Amino acid sequence: MTPASAPPVHPLATPLATDPDPSLTGGRRVGVLVCHGFTGQPASVKPWAQELAERGYAVEVPRLPGHGTTWQDLNGYRWEDWYAEVRAAHRRLLERCDVVVLAGLSMGGALVLRLAADVESSGQVAGVVVVNPAVATKRLDVKLLPVLKHVVKSFPGITDDIKKPGVTEHGYPRAPLKAVHSMMRAWPVLVADLPQVTAPVLYARSAVDHVVDESSEPLITSRVSSRDVTVLRLPESYHVATLDNDLPLLVEETAAFVARVTSG
Repeated sequence: MTPASAPPVHPLATPLATDPDPSLTGGRRVGVLVCHGFTGQPASVKPWAQELAERGYAVEVPRLPGHGTTWQDLNGYRWEDWYAEVRAAHRRLLERCDVVVLAGLSMGGALVLRLAADVESSGQVAGVVVVNPAVATKRLDVKLLPVLKHVVKSFPGITDDIKKPGVTEHGYPRAPLKAVHSMMRAWPVLVADLPQVTAPVLYARSAVDHVVDESSEPLITSRVSSRDVTVLRLPESYHVATLDNDLPLLVEETAAFVARVTSG
């Protein structure tokens, strides 16, 4: 669902798109789709994506609908809207690349897993990188969301869970409940479809995460059908690891993973 009129977009929330440089990637045109998380915006993953672009990979960082504006605006959008934008970004990469890897933070990780499950059979996904992805939660209050979303418009925000001092992801101060409920309703279907993911997976998990609890990791790593699953620990980061102390480690491991799974 799209609101009648959307508010202005934050200046740091513009999407990012670059072209491949095959001279740096073994002659192949390699693309990486990088997706931000719920109530975040492209600024939260751009440093990660820009480092990959400097290594010759084409990148697409879409702005998910309702993000980078206001939390009230986000409440007018749903999982289907965000997923449609991820699909569109994937198609744009396929137009200029020979092979594509998917990457995402938090809800962005769930969205790219959904995409990998849906298009895997067509060979359009060479690998998947997820950072603190969310497909489940131990919070008991989520069972009340079907009722609460009609009574309370939002909960306190979940942004800026970053260990590195002075860093912000420019996310929302509130989490809109209708949008939250839509995201969480998509989780059981995604978890059931995880066996459809056969591409190699790099699963990055922060040592401390105040947003996504530990319940998602075993669900993902045990249910995907890929025989190539690597777990990367990020010891000096909180939830938004793409802006935190372990960003250099994440970049190097992601670049190595992308090079390996796209070598042909």
